[in-house]
Amino acid sequence: MFSPVESRRLYRQVADQIRLMIASGELAVGQRLPAERDLAEQLSVSRPTVREALIVLEVEGLVNIRMGSGIYVVRQHAATVTGAEREPVEGPFELLQARAIIECAIAEEAAGRAKLDDIALLDEALTRMGGVVNDAIAVLDADRAFHTGIAAIVGNATLIRVTGEMFDMRMTPYFARLASHFEGPTTWRSALDEHRAIRDAIAAGDAAGAKAAMRAHLTMSQKRFSESFGEEFSGEEERGRNKRPPKGTAKT
Repeated sequence: MFSPVESRRLYRQVADQIRLMIASGELAVGQRLPAERDLAEQLSVSRPTVREALIVLEVEGLVNIRMGSGIYVVRQHAATVTGAEREPVEGPFELLQARAIIECAIAEEAAGRAKLDDIALLDEALTRMGGVVNDAIAVLDADRAFHTGIAAIVGNATLIRVTGEMFDMRMTPYFARLASHFEGPTTWRSALDEHRAIRDAIAAGDAAGAKAAMRAHLTMSQKRFSESFGEEFSGEEERGRNKRPPKGTAKT
C-alpha cells in the first residue's frame, strides 16, 4: 500500500516509467502508445494516474496527445528539467478531492452567514463568467472570484487564503495542458449552471443544499477530467466498428 506521500507522487513515478520506455527505444518516435486502459493494466495503476502521467510527458514534449486518435511519441529525450520543475506535486484528482472536503464545509457555513451584499458579489462573478466562457484565462479568473467569494462570506482569512491557494495550484503549464484537452465553452457553461445552484442554496440559507451543490460541482469537475483521451480505438478499428450493422434497438 502506498503511503500518502508515495500516492501523491505516483503519477510522477508512472511518468518516469513511460519516459524510460521511450528512452530505451521500447516506444519509438512516431509510435502510438498502448491504449490508456492497457497502460494502466501494464503498470498496475489507475487510468486517471496514467492520464496524469501522460500530461507530464506532453508538457515535457515527449508525447503528443491527439484527442480521438491516441498518444504518440514525438521525440526520444526530454529537455533538461530542473529539480524544481520535476518536484512532484498534487495531481488534479487529489486536488479536487481536497477542494471538495474543504469547500463543501465552507459553502455550508456561508449559507448561514450570507447577506445581500455577499450574494451580489457572487452574482457579479457569475455574470462575468457567463460572458467569457470562450476565454480560458478570463473565465478562470471569474471562477476563482466566485469560490473565494464564498470563503469571504465566512469571514475567515485563513479559509480565504487556502481557497485561493488551492485554486491557484491549477495555474501551471501542467494543469493548463490538461485543461486544454478537457475544458471549453461547453464544459464552462455546465460549470456555470453548477455554480448557480451553489449560489441559490447559499442565498436561500440552505446549508445542506449549499454543501450538496458544491460537492456536485466538484464531482462533475472531476468527471470532466476523467474522460479518456479517445485512444481506445485506432482509426481502422473505429471505422470497422461504425460499419457493423446495428443489433436490436438503437442505443441512446
